Formats: sequence, structure tokens, C-alpha cells
Amino acid sequence: MLRLPLGRTGLELSRLSFGASSLGQEFRQVDLTEALRSVRVALDLGMNFIDTSPFYGRGMSECLLGVALRDVPRDSYILGTKLGRYDRAHFDFSARRVVESVDVSLSRLGVEHLDIMLCHDIEFVEMSQIVEETLPALRKIQQQGKVRFIGISGYPMHIFRYVLDRTDLDVVLSYNHYTLQNTMLADLVPYLKQKQVGIMNAAPFSARLLTNSPLPAWHKATSEVRATCRRAAEHCTSRGVDVAQLAVQYSLAYPDLATCIVGSANPDNVRKWVEWSRLPLDQHLVGEVLDILAPIHNWHYIEGRPENNDT
Repeated sequence: MLRLPLGRTGLELSRLSFGASSLGQEFRQVDLTEALRSVRVALDLGMNFIDTSPFYGRGMSECLLGVALRDVPRDSYILGTKLGRYDRAHFDFSARRVVESVDVSLSRLGVEHLDIMLCHDIEFVEMSQIVEETLPALRKIQQQGKVRFIGISGYPMHIFRYVLDRTDLDVVLSYNHYTLQNTMLADLVPYLKQKQVGIMNAAPFSARLLTNSPLPAWHKATSEVRATCRRAAEHCTSRGVDVAQLAVQYSLAYPDLATCIVGSANPDNVRKWVEWSRLPLDQHLVGEVLDILAPIHNWHYIEGRPENNDT
């Protein structure tokens, strides 16, 4: 699988990467055997980057990954996790918890170092703490060799400018913001490239919104957004194409994003995504789908503190 450089880190990530949120049962109850096999299938098919968090399954995702990766050579994959968010409403970005969280993640994952550590969903807290306390604590751990590169992740676009205007980052991870329905991340790319930051894109399906699967109960899409996306999916079906295929291919077609993170605890899904990534993108169908989605283009929602969602 094609690999692209991640900013100035020296890492090269596969165009498709494996997101392990599903291993934490964030979308449905999973079969453990299938979940473990999905990780190995992803690696076998060339996905060299795995993204997880202690929030996913409240530790379950990291623990299952530790089992799945137990006999896999450490230099054959790139591993990233997060810190700061541990439950729906449990956030702790203190320097003390940073130290504890890194060590807990290393233990769960069964590794001696993490390639990438992200501050997870920082829009839920006072972001000055991230700049003044959390990231400096992470830089100290980076100097110890436990973590190679650090960054932030979250939903609002505002968080990236806020932090990068005040300090340096190695990488960022944005989700739901470079899809068929929402391309707000593209507007931020020139700024991020100027800062020489590696850019990772996640969730091309926008949490199943751009698929034929039922949405999870926690999805925030309005009735108009849901109905419009259903029309787009039905149109793709009428053309003999799964809207999810178009969604993956569309997100992969933007070369300034080092990787596109997709995840499933079903190995058949992983195989399917890799197959789709090798097929040519139907530009005519893309145009038709974008026309259908035009009324909701760049629709987004408030996540975290309202002041952290400023544009």
C-alpha cells in the first residue's frame, strides 16, 4: 500500500490506517475472535499505522490491541494512542495524569514506546491547560523515549489554530472533516503545512452517516442531514456502488492528508476497504453525490465547550 510522509516526523503512514475504536465496542458489541483477526488482516494488507485511545471501550481497545499485537514485530507497525479523555464526561489533562496515562497505555499495549501520543478531544476543557501544562509534560516524556511524537485531536477546527498559534506540535488528527459531506479540513491544510505539522484524517464515513449501516445512538446528525445522506446513499446504490466505497475513495484522493483512518472489528470490512482503495474513483458519480449533499455541505455540530468551537 502507498505510504506518505507524516509532516517532518520521518514516519511514513499507509494511505489507509486502522482505527481501533470499534475494538472498544463504540458502535456495536463485537466478537472477540473477529476483532483480533481484524487487526492482523489490516497489518497483512499493508495498514502500518494503528490508532487507539484509552477512551475507546474505557481501556478495552488498548487491551485487545495488546493481545492482537503480542507476537508482531514492533518495528513492523506504527502505533498511536491518546490521553486526557477516559469516559464520556471524564477528562484529566493534568501533568500527573499525563505521566500515568502513558505508562498505563504502554502496559496495556505491551510495548516499550508509542510512536504517536495525542491529547484527546481537547475541546472539552480549558485549552490553555493543554498549552501550558499537558503538552510540556508530554515533551518531557518524549525526551525519555517513551513517546516519539505528540499532537492533539478533536472535532472543532478552532482547536488546531488555537494550540499551534501558541506552541509547536508534531502531528494533528481531525475526524469527520474531510468527507463527501464536509471538507473543512482542506481549508486548514495550508496553515498546517506552514507549521510543518503532520496531518491525519479520520472517519471518512462520518460515523456511519455515509454508509448504508444504521447510525449509532449517540450520532448528532439532524433529521435533514440524515435524510440527505440517505438520498445520496440510495443514488449510489442505483448506480451499483456502495456510498461507503465512494466515501473512502474520496477521502483518499486528497494527497495532503498523510493517512485516512478507518476501523472495524469485522475483518471482511477491512478487506473490502483495501479493495476499494485500489479502484479508480468515479468522478462523475462523485459530482452527482456532491450535488445531492450540497444543501448540507460543511454541516457540523458543537462539540465540547462552545468557546472552543469558534471559527
